Amino acid sequence: MVLLKKEFVENSIPKLKENDIEVWNKLNRNVKINKNLKNLKEDTFFYKNYYDTLDVENEPYRVLISPVTINGKDYTFFARTNLVEKEDLILSVVILFILTITILLIGLFIITKRVSLTLWKPFYETLEQIEKFEIDKNLDPKLTVNNIEEFNRLNLAINKLIEKNTLIYKSQKEFIENAAHELQTPIAIFKGKLETLLQRSDVTEEQFEILDKLNDTATRLNRLNKNLLLLSKIESKQYNILEDVILNTVITNQLDFFREQAFAKNISITTNLESGTLIRTNPFLSEILISNLFLNTINHNITNGIINVVLEKNSLVFSNTGISKSLETNKLFERFSKVNPSSKRNGLGLSIIKKIADNNQWNVIYNFKDNLHIFEIRF
Repeated sequence: MVLLKKEFVENSIPKLKENDIEVWNKLNRNVKINKNLKNLKEDTFFYKNYYDTLDVENEPYRVLISPVTINGKDYTFFARTNLVEKEDLILSVVILFILTITILLIGLFIITKRVSLTLWKPFYETLEQIEKFEIDKNLDPKLTVNNIEEFNRLNLAINKLIEKNTLIYKSQKEFIENAAHELQTPIAIFKGKLETLLQRSDVTEEQFEILDKLNDTATRLNRLNKNLLLLSKIESKQYNILEDVILNTVITNQLDFFREQAFAKNISITTNLESGTLIRTNPFLSEILISNLFLNTINHNITNGIINVVLEKNSLVFSNTGISKSLETNKLFERFSKVNPSSKRNGLGLSIIKKIADNNQWNVIYNFKDNLHIFEIRF
């Protein structure tokens, strides 16, 4: 407002005549020339509300009244500034500033994101290959060479680590397979000799009990050896010759045998088998799968328990009574994992089931519902 007065004094007063004051006041809305206030000797500022005919409301103004001389006569220079317009201007500037900053930040984020994706692309490609890698699948990750030295060093270190661990895994697998294979004959001979001794008439009762326990141990050892050899062969892809297998026929063929096994614990077996259920798998593995499912539901059942077998087009479900709580799913399919630590079983049954399912790209799902342990295989 001081500048406004200065401009008036320097530019307007020299040209302004007394007769022009009335016209001046009509042409200017916020600047007026009034009669002199005798007691006004210096510039005075104050705030006051005035009725604005354009906005049809009272609005606050900052007002300047100052003594001026026009053609030798004293007058009062009146000027006012609408504070609402200033607030609106400040608000508009703030909004514009925020909008500009927001656009800049969004643009910076997009540019940074694209640059980051370009720079980190080799890393994500390596990460994707590692996530897909499975040591038992014999598929080495394909880590590409790029222009970033750090990523090339990372890929080189990962390749060395994978090669070393794959070699160790293959060595362990070959050792287990060879050991299990070589142990078959000694175990068979040992078991045969024990059975011969058990049949001798000169064996005392005490000796018979010792030999019987040794025979049971030899039987468990033989079963463990066969299961380890079976797992090793499955992992070595020795059962990858696939055929069309009618699964309900496989179940029916084994049903009578396992009904006899279940009879000792007075366990009832009910079946609901969809006829003509055709799956693509190895015939031998399909028999092992059904056998292990039956054994699992019988061995971990209770006296007077039940077993339900339901076969549909895309799933096979075995459910049985047993302990009245859910099993620990995180270790359920691990080798040598046992629900009951005192069990004489070797803890490989569920591992074999899981391995056969994985070999055929099936899913094995465990649930505990209505006091039934449910094992479902989805084809």
